[in-house]
Amino acid sequence: MFSRAHIWLPLFMVYLLDLCVFAKGKLNVLYIIADDLRPTLGCYSDPVVKSPNIDQLASKSTVFYNAFAQQAVCGPSRTSFLTSRRPDTTRLYDFNSYWRVSAGNYTTLPQYFKSNGYTTLSVGKVFHPGIASNHTDDYPYSWSVPPYHPPSFSYEKRKVCKNKDGTLHSNLLCSVNVSEMPLRTLPDLENAAEAIRLLKAMKDTESPFFLAVGFYKPHIPFRIPAEYLKLYPIENMTLAPDPDVPKKLPEVAYNPWTDIRKREDVQALNVSFPYGPIPKDFQLRIRQHYFAAVSYVDAQVGKILQALDDLDLAKETIVVFTSDHGWSLGEHGEWAKYSNFDVATRVPLIVYAPGVTSPLPWPGEKMFSYVNVFENTQEQFDEGYLVRSVVELVDVFPTVASLAGLASIHHCQFPSFKTDLCTEGSNLAHLLGRHERVANHQAYAFSQYPRPSDTIRDDSDLPSLANITIMGYSARSTDFRFTLWVGFDSSCFCANLSDVHAGELYILSQDPNEDNNIYYEQDHAKAVMLKLGIRHPWTESLKEHMTYFREALKRSLFKNTQLTN
Repeated sequence: MFSRAHIWLPLFMVYLLDLCVFAKGKLNVLYIIADDLRPTLGCYSDPVVKSPNIDQLASKSTVFYNAFAQQAVCGPSRTSFLTSRRPDTTRLYDFNSYWRVSAGNYTTLPQYFKSNGYTTLSVGKVFHPGIASNHTDDYPYSWSVPPYHPPSFSYEKRKVCKNKDGTLHSNLLCSVNVSEMPLRTLPDLENAAEAIRLLKAMKDTESPFFLAVGFYKPHIPFRIPAEYLKLYPIENMTLAPDPDVPKKLPEVAYNPWTDIRKREDVQALNVSFPYGPIPKDFQLRIRQHYFAAVSYVDAQVGKILQALDDLDLAKETIVVFTSDHGWSLGEHGEWAKYSNFDVATRVPLIVYAPGVTSPLPWPGEKMFSYVNVFENTQEQFDEGYLVRSVVELVDVFPTVASLAGLASIHHCQFPSFKTDLCTEGSNLAHLLGRHERVANHQAYAFSQYPRPSDTIRDDSDLPSLANITIMGYSARSTDFRFTLWVGFDSSCFCANLSDVHAGELYILSQDPNEDNNIYYEQDHAKAVMLKLGIRHPWTESLKEHMTYFREALKRSLFKNTQLTN
């Protein structure tokens, strides 16, 4: 009869071999990016959304609770975090330029891995398609082979949404029978299948891989399998806790959700421009469809993670899950993104590093098993490591490179328009696997958003570069969000801090939803900021006011912006 030692010794030796593989620093990377996903997930304490597969990933990972995008719109955000440069450095605020031509030939995250011997692969929406990525998704610079785009995505904006009378429309709300769709599938179903195919193909190759998978949901239109709506009965839906436009919100700060208004079902509501509001019953349906789209993405993530585990790759693959920015679900009377509020800029950021955020699995132990949300909605997972420190998406590049054992990336010097390899973010590797009570990091996250004028226009959501006259620069700490809307000259990319159009200040301990702008209540704001230990911005003269901000923000927020007096 064999003793337990005879049984466990071979397994222990295999485990030690796995440790040796990990120590070599040849870790793969699986980088999963959702589109327009705010932290509406169970692992972020959302009480409504069912996201068991992402929650399972989070249980093995470090969860960054306060992660923020640098601009709340797809193209500029993706270019920013994939180059680790802020929008004022990439000089991309819309979709109409390619940073390698208009700003600098910056090294991207996948490009850095490619130059270090990795096979780099792209599936779905990673870079924003079109001019912003040179109509090639930045191939061949960033990718070893041409990126994959699902054929069914070509139908995304066509009239495939069936109304009750059977007619087809281009709607915002578009739950469908997948078997009735063109090609009998949907883009994110194809993305998941292609990602799994590539994982299988890379299983036995000698080179490590960097696989980026970009899902299209929950981005509008909400063209998703109809069965996911059943998870969210309309009678259980609630409105946003703050559905009204704040009385003291500067007009320049408001997002009039123009792209939502272009959908046929929204047009039929005859909602007045710019403040609406959308009828409450339709608001509930938007929220229902958004939550359903999140669960739909969760299912695709679960399929990929299970394949990663089934192929015995989980023990040697870093997994990052994030989004390009958030999405307003009726908060402040807004829908979509296009603002500096938390609901638009805050994103999920979950990082799994084998042997760092969780122990390496024992032989035969499962790390990621697919959870069918329709069969088991009560699945509970242990919490991962939670970091409440404020972090940014520009931090992902240096962090993942460090975790993979690549050479560290130095911080960009001011100004950072030089094309040498550098980062405008911070390496977060030291925060992984540490408890929130001891996890310390930078004080601020910086976001920005452009506007064409002080008053709301049809292009306020997404002005072209030539029409940008105002830039809203926003600093977010754990205690407050402060935003200045200042003049901006798009011909030289110059922000004029002496030309203040409006301001916002939200004290988050008292106002977590950012509903009460106290910027113009100078006495009260001064007292609150002094209590928080922050030098108050209001002084007796405008000159002193702007001198303070010039020096304080130049060192951080505006380090890459050409400032004018």
